[in-house]
Amino acid sequence: MKTLTLHLPDTIDLDDKSLIMLLAVKLYEQGKLSLGQAAEMAGISKRLFAEGLGKYSVSIFNFSADELSIDVKNA
Repeated sequence: MKTLTLHLPDTIDLDDKSLIMLLAVKLYEQGKLSLGQAAEMAGISKRLFAEGLGKYSVSIFNFSADELSIDVKNA
């Protein structure tokens, strides 16, 4: 596992846990991490991570609008 040190401006008003969650959510959204990997990175259960995705306007279903449309047509 990689370790990363960041130097952030003092104006960023987020604690470490929130920043890690934000990064995990973004990597999940981009398909770089699975739900389980992202939850592990954030230090929470898969269920809590999945429930928290809505706070960041990220769907638990990682489909683009086009993919979802095709899936609905094929249903």
